[in-house]
Amino acid sequence: MSTFITRFDTSGPGVRLAVKDLIDMVGVPTTAGCRAVANEAEPAAADASCLAGARAAGARIVGRTNLHELALGVTGVNPWYGTPVNPLDPRLVPGGSSSGSAVAVATFDADVAYGSDTGGSVRIPSACCGTAGLKTTWGRVPLDGVWPLAPSFDTVGPMARDVAGLVLGMELLEPGFAVGEADRVTVARLRVDAHPAIDAAIDRALAVVGWDVSAIDMPGWQDATTAAGILLVAEAWETDHELVERRSDEIGADVVGRLRLGLAIDAGALESARKTREEWGSYLDEVFQRVDVIATPTLTVFPPSLDGGEELLMARCTLPVNLAGVPALAIPVPTSEALPASVQLIGPMHGEEKLLAAGLALESAVSTLS
Repeated sequence: MSTFITRFDTSGPGVRLAVKDLIDMVGVPTTAGCRAVANEAEPAAADASCLAGARAAGARIVGRTNLHELALGVTGVNPWYGTPVNPLDPRLVPGGSSSGSAVAVATFDADVAYGSDTGGSVRIPSACCGTAGLKTTWGRVPLDGVWPLAPSFDTVGPMARDVAGLVLGMELLEPGFAVGEADRVTVARLRVDAHPAIDAAIDRALAVVGWDVSAIDMPGWQDATTAAGILLVAEAWETDHELVERRSDEIGADVVGRLRLGLAIDAGALESARKTREEWGSYLDEVFQRVDVIATPTLTVFPPSLDGGEELLMARCTLPVNLAGVPALAIPVPTSEALPASVQLIGPMHGEEKLLAAGLALESAVSTLS
């Protein structure tokens, strides 16, 4: 079954949790969705740290979800384990890299799923499958026992059918987590070059919830996107180059090609990208002194076909979030088209409590729209 790499017994009480197959589970090999990894993998000696809360709460892990190989891809297409089927339309990509996690919650195979997000890997499949996802603050959720990609970007976060499910996911990831208040929310609306129906849907959602919305121009947005791409692939090459050098025939060509991009980045480009990261983080700190949330599309297009999924590389509005390390929420909103759009709400560092409260308010408001 392409949604899951491994299925477990789903009977019994408790929250049904699906876990992306780059998060260690004691006694089970971790594959990272990659044949090269799977062929060498031994059963994990211990759970990843991020599973501790779910274990203590008695959550039932229903399976290990499929992913875009090595967590390095936006389409969710996997040549080794099959491609999870987009529940909105099987002709469309499910999005990556946490494709199986998005599909698992969308199809009611799980109540909550854990995904990882390095450059958008929780939010992109959530947008493609019409579900909700939370990219957490970098460093908030421990990554011990999680297969790395780009360590200064990597995060683990919850995915669910709705925002209430994300709150439940955060309660499992972080026992004692409590959603905050969102009585008055000030929003900076960033406009990017997006499909008109997506833009209109986001504007309509923000209007119906009744927040204080003002336009913002963020001239560093594209530079942050570029810098994030440079640093991410450079770190990914450092993480996975030995695997590529030994077993490239057991890694998909798209992933090998993307990893090799990191080899070609010179010291000057890295230094410039790191400077941009510092400046971008300082700029966002200033913005969040004035507003609670920045709103953008998660994707500027509707999910593309299976043979055109690489379009998402240019359509994602996620990389600047990862560059700064701040949290962001992807929520589906209805459109005038057959498919939903996804609004991305970006918050300040460690702002998940208020961000999820805002998400609950927005979700409730848009439920009244036809």
